[in-house]
Amino acid sequence: MRPSGRALDELRPVSIEVGVTRHAEGSCLIRMGDTHVLCTATIEDKPPPFLKNTGLGWVTAEYGMLPRATNTRMRREAAAGKQSGRTQEIQRLIGRALRAGVDRSALGERQIVIDCDVIQADGGTRCASITGGWVALRLAVNRLLKAGSITSDPILDHVCAVSCGIYAGQPVADLDYAEDSVAGTDGNFVLTGRGRLIEVQMSAEGATFSRDEMSALLDLSDAAAKTLLAAQAEAVGS
Repeated sequence: MRPSGRALDELRPVSIEVGVTRHAEGSCLIRMGDTHVLCTATIEDKPPPFLKNTGLGWVTAEYGMLPRATNTRMRREAAAGKQSGRTQEIQRLIGRALRAGVDRSALGERQIVIDCDVIQADGGTRCASITGGWVALRLAVNRLLKAGSITSDPILDHVCAVSCGIYAGQPVADLDYAEDSVAGTDGNFVLTGRGRLIEVQMSAEGATFSRDEMSALLDLSDAAAKTLLAAQAEAVGS
């Protein structure tokens, strides 16, 4: 029995509310159970310096957790004067994941920055950030298309992510913190709308895992993606 009482393949309730900030070109608040992440997209009309005069655009991400996103207050990283290694790793993952679903030549020489701010954390924050970040990106690109700034849609496919792991000897989908903190194996799976894999992060936290267990987690992630993709489609109206 999972602590939440969910079935092994059951996700936490998922909701995506769009247009939650006034100024960002695209924004949403994604809730996966008690994990809540604010995702915003900002369009910058020039690319990073290393892409100047290449005709290519760029999508990047920044990630952070508010001080009381967890049960005890965390010090702001800005106050410490540097980002943690965890923060840097997660925001690079989000950027890589979202770029995999974009035709950068169709985007043109501009950059879209996705900011993912965790308001409340209960496991799976990086996965929620990728899933919500894609919605914010889609909304920002819609604005470019409507304005005529670009003529061809650079979004190649949906991108979403889900955590799956081995909890109490059983493969389970969408781990919350109570499961993630003691899981024998923890994995993050980033997928496209067509079911293609972008990235898989798996590690044995307390026990090694078999190839069959890895296959079971891949199957769980594939099934879970269908729910996340449907939530994205409903949020953006397509």
